[in-house]
Amino acid sequence: MSTKTKPSRSYVLGGDLTIDRLGYGAMQLTGTGVFGETSDRVKAIKVLQEAVASGVNFIDTAEAYGPKLNESLIADALHPYKNGVVIATKGGFNRPGPNQWIPNGDPSYIKSNIDGSLQRLKTDTIDLWQLHRIDPNYPVEETLKPVAEAVKAGKIRHVGLSEVNVEQIERAEKVVPIVSVQNLYNLGNRQWEEVVDYTTERGIAFIPWYPLASGPQTLADKIGKIAQAHNATIAQIALAWLLKRAGNILLIPGTSSVQHLHENIKAGEIQLSDEEFESLSK
Repeated sequence: MSTKTKPSRSYVLGGDLTIDRLGYGAMQLTGTGVFGETSDRVKAIKVLQEAVASGVNFIDTAEAYGPKLNESLIADALHPYKNGVVIATKGGFNRPGPNQWIPNGDPSYIKSNIDGSLQRLKTDTIDLWQLHRIDPNYPVEETLKPVAEAVKAGKIRHVGLSEVNVEQIERAEKVVPIVSVQNLYNLGNRQWEEVVDYTTERGIAFIPWYPLASGPQTLADKIGKIAQAHNATIAQIALAWLLKRAGNILLIPGTSSVQHLHENIKAGEIQLSDEEFESLSK
């Protein structure tokens, strides 16, 4: 597990989009179960606007958040988008109700997801479109065909995947170039180590979802001591560990609080020593 003493805060996504590695995930700005409208729309808009005002230039959303409502919220809050702000969205889930997530890789559904996202985000080109899940009922080649067509048509700039293994990434890349992978990964759950290493070697961004989880209780004392030494919270140390883990890791911690937003952003200022990093990694 390689580390850098001073991780860079910037990353060039897809070879042409320079972004700050500490972004913002908008999933929490929805109703209970990631379904329906957010309970306080005015507050949600303020959080999004404050994120961009504070230097965040990578915002992650999805057609499935709401569904659809989260993308419209982002457009209402941020459009016209500030120069350099990158909006990433996802498609490929049916949402019949709260906490219900059903993969749908039907090419016609994927095409409608892309066209709908373009309209809701009020943009001609989606900076990063990600396949939310691979649907086992459809060959990924079929699912990604309308995505490749959208790239050729200029509707999508770059393409990413979510919750995939190395074999699936390589299979998808035969259809369309893949610039990012968004998998569950954090200090306490490192089931995708192989994918992190693979994407690092390939120059593909790795975007951990659920990045704030700090791990099992067995890590609590260790993290607590390091957090105290840096005058930081446990969550900030969890984010700092990810930033140091690999230079291609982009963080999208989510929150519905401006105060918590600023706490997350400050995590980028924490420089863990190699010894602290190794201690947390054991």
